[in-house]
Amino acid sequence: MRQFRWNSKIIRAIIILVMSAAAAVSFAGDQGGQPQQVIKITAQRFHYTPNEIRIKAGVPVVLEFTSLDRIHGFTVPDLGGVRLTIEPGKVNRVTIMAPKAGVYEFHCDIFCGDGHEGMTGKIIAED
Repeated sequence: MRQFRWNSKIIRAIIILVMSAAAAVSFAGDQGGQPQQVIKITAQRFHYTPNEIRIKAGVPVVLEFTSLDRIHGFTVPDLGGVRLTIEPGKVNRVTIMAPKAGVYEFHCDIFCGDGHEGMTGKIIAED
């Protein structure tokens, strides 16, 4: 059986690959030198806080949810069916982007009790 030997060419190639991958990840997360916007939202029977979110059209935004009581859902049908299950005790994230200015309604799509149908909100995308 042949024994594998680490030589300087292999080590250099691995270092270049790792550095290239790190640069690609860094570049992908770069939004023109600005940090990506994160909006924190709390879900609790039977509302989201805040229930009105303002964003810039065409700019990706991370919505970061926490549930204070039970499993809830989050869906925005007019944004390509964005959907998330919000679990208590976890930070739940979804990235959204409104392609154009407008109002996009969202709601809880996991039944959470009487009053569930009122668990709604809107995303207002501005130019």
